Amino acid sequence: MSSKNLFDLTGKVALITGASRGIGESIARTLAEYGAHVIVSSRKIDGCEAVASSIRDAGGSAEAYACHIGEMDQIDSIWAHIEQTHGKLDILVNNAAANPYFGPVEDTDLGAFNKTVDVNIRGYFFMCARGAQMMKKAGGGSIVNVASVNGVNPGHYQGIYSVTKAAVISMTKSFAMELGQQKIRVNALLPGLTDTKFASALTTNEAIKKQAMAHIPMKRVADPSEMAGTVLYLVSDASSYTTGACINADGGYLTV
Repeated sequence: MSSKNLFDLTGKVALITGASRGIGESIARTLAEYGAHVIVSSRKIDGCEAVASSIRDAGGSAEAYACHIGEMDQIDSIWAHIEQTHGKLDILVNNAAANPYFGPVEDTDLGAFNKTVDVNIRGYFFMCARGAQMMKKAGGGSIVNVASVNGVNPGHYQGIYSVTKAAVISMTKSFAMELGQQKIRVNALLPGLTDTKFASALTTNEAIKKQAMAHIPMKRVADPSEMAGTVLYLVSDASSYTTGACINADGGYLTV
């Protein structure tokens, strides 16, 4: 089989959360380029529609649907929409995340704790569960959870965020173990420091950025587009025997 066929996603329906900008947007654009119909999802419809419209203008297939995965009723709504509109889902990329608190871990308040857990753990869990239920009916599929290197090595002043990303890594392995016989593969991407609005508290602070560079062998911050190729691999036939994997895309950070 040629490499082109291995990565061909023609006829696949893919849902990408947190896709209105940054890593999620790059993933949506890449999967569309390889033939998937992408559902661009995030909290605000305007940002989603801007990305979906741009994908369509470039010749791809895309639609927008607003969903805040920290709200269970909105999770129910998007899955009802997919069932009614497409009748299946082949690919789920959980990328939406919350990081509302940056500071000493012991000062984390209940509001920040709940918001981070509601999105990064509860949201991911029930998105995976609903995705698995739909994929089982269709005979298989692929789920990719966007975790973080912070789930392995906690980030300074990013305590609760790091805790939730460690949970995403464990969640990925749990779902992979139980769904393997259902032909549903579940893997995780662990991005390192990436130039996104989400990470701006780190990338725009020169002192923090300099400290981070000392631990990154490639000595640079990643562009969001550099995360998309790994996801393409994980959702395509190129990774047909890969499940439960947590792949670092971190410039070598976790090797130091």
